[in-house]
Amino acid sequence: MARVHAQVENASAKMTREAKPYCEINLADSCDRMTLRVWSDHPDYRTCGALQIGDFIELDGEFAQHQQFGLEARKWNIRALSPQEISDLLAGPAELRERQASDYKFIAQTIATIGDPRLRALCGAFLSEFSDRFRRTAAARNFHHARRGGLVEHTAQMMRVAKEIAPLYPQLNLDLLIAGILFHDSGKLWENALSENGFVMNYDERGELVGHISIGLELVNALWRKLSAENAQAWKNLAPASEDVRLHLLHLIGAHHGEPEFGSPVAPKTPEAMALHYIDNLDARLEMFAAGYATAKPLAARIFDRVRPLPGNLVKSLEKFSPGSGAKEQTLL
Repeated sequence: MARVHAQVENASAKMTREAKPYCEINLADSCDRMTLRVWSDHPDYRTCGALQIGDFIELDGEFAQHQQFGLEARKWNIRALSPQEISDLLAGPAELRERQASDYKFIAQTIATIGDPRLRALCGAFLSEFSDRFRRTAAARNFHHARRGGLVEHTAQMMRVAKEIAPLYPQLNLDLLIAGILFHDSGKLWENALSENGFVMNYDERGELVGHISIGLELVNALWRKLSAENAQAWKNLAPASEDVRLHLLHLIGAHHGEPEFGSPVAPKTPEAMALHYIDNLDARLEMFAAGYATAKPLAARIFDRVRPLPGNLVKSLEKFSPGSGAKEQTLL
């Protein structure tokens, strides 16, 4: 038995290859998404047809994992959520709210440490103008951090990694790398933004026609033009030249997918661009592993079904060594 509070992303009638009809319901909350299938011989099958995109509902009943079709509903009841229940659902669980608030604070604090006044001002202007939208944007539509506020989590973790590796690679311009991390997915504020009052990730025409990399380039240029006009005298004699700073930041945004086949118009050609590309991939893929262990189908002890785009079946990590645990250590006399 389980009770689920969620928002309906989609509800549609479908049919298997054997011509067996079923209803597929896509549900979302602050943490995750799930797909529920209800077969035509289920007494509440017709109820699916009454569901509307954006409805907030409670499902209370028995659910089972079908080997081929995923999550199925057995005995279940459905009702609309009350206004208070909707408000609680939108707020998300306390642990998630606290983590995302902490991540956002870390981002703001890290930006304040940027030494280059141009990059610091640019990052500050972005947070000042787009804070609300940033905090409700997902980092991806499906694969990683695909939830409300996921982009804040992804950005903060990337900044933590950058700050840790910078002392090991002194050739890296950390100011530039931090700014690149903030802006690399800034176009997703339009491509993957969630509404103010829901978890449904709508499709945006700008995101579809232009894509988040191009939007990010356009956004940085727009903010830069405004700030450079306001600070023309103060920035006039700074080194490196302001135009060089702008171009290198644009390169980090344009190159962060690594290769043209993955959407980047240019390959990484600076140490900072290469570092950003790998930090981005590292955080995204480790998030996929963590989510996969929690949701993927178990195949054997410590082995789970593949989660795309990871390259193969998942295997649980080796447990960390703990002195004094397990068998007694042998000692040499």
